Amino acid sequence: MDADAQRAALPPFEELIALGEQVDVSGWDFSWLNGRATEERPPWGYARQLAARLAVTQASLDVQTGGGEVLAQAEVFPPTAVATESWPPNVAKATQLLHPRGVVVVADPDEPPLPFADGAFDLVTSRHPATIWWDELFRVLRPGGTYFAQHVGPASAFELIEFFLGPLPEARKGRHHDDEVAAAERAGFELVDLRTTRTRIEIFDIAAVVYLLRRVIWWVPGFTVEAYRDRLRDLDAQLRRDGVFVTYSSRHLLELRKP
Repeated sequence: MDADAQRAALPPFEELIALGEQVDVSGWDFSWLNGRATEERPPWGYARQLAARLAVTQASLDVQTGGGEVLAQAEVFPPTAVATESWPPNVAKATQLLHPRGVVVVADPDEPPLPFADGAFDLVTSRHPATIWWDELFRVLRPGGTYFAQHVGPASAFELIEFFLGPLPEARKGRHHDDEVAAAERAGFELVDLRTTRTRIEIFDIAAVVYLLRRVIWWVPGFTVEAYRDRLRDLDAQLRRDGVFVTYSSRHLLELRKP
């Protein structure tokens, strides 16, 4: 089917809106978006590298694990393996997925202090943490331990976010990798490795937009369909005209060491 035919085949606006409102948004499995949106992956293969590290670790902590989907891709876990999560639907999903694998899931509010003793872990990991408490991450690591994580970088998905909220020049500067490294070093960490990338996201219908804004709730805080119906209708018209809405994600891979 060519692009014109695909656009003509889109269901009506209200039908797509209802679809995006009804789908389950717990966990971090985005497979529902297949055929509705695509995201280019970072080149370094975080899940593969994470699995390799877990296989040679004695005690690990995965912070803000979401529904545990990324962590669960590892084939081998250390003798002591713990994950934290704050959102109740994700806690339930991660527990179901990870407990049979021997990983303890702890419901934690993502605020200091982490509920663990000093030096409890030799590997702390996280994929896309919403908040980062460097002093706490440093505290729960053993001397010589590693923090290994993939973080969201500056201005991620801001083409979409600013479509709804308007220009956000100051917010675009947040989450910069240089600022995060400086904060980590102030907490006592040593930088071992830093890699950055910017990748392309393509969105093909308005149902995918509603789904994303319901799931990634910090993109457009307080998002509801009713509050943003006019902008959703504008974006739906743009999607029907152009066939795609393009935005970009920033990611950085961090490896930090506790001396």
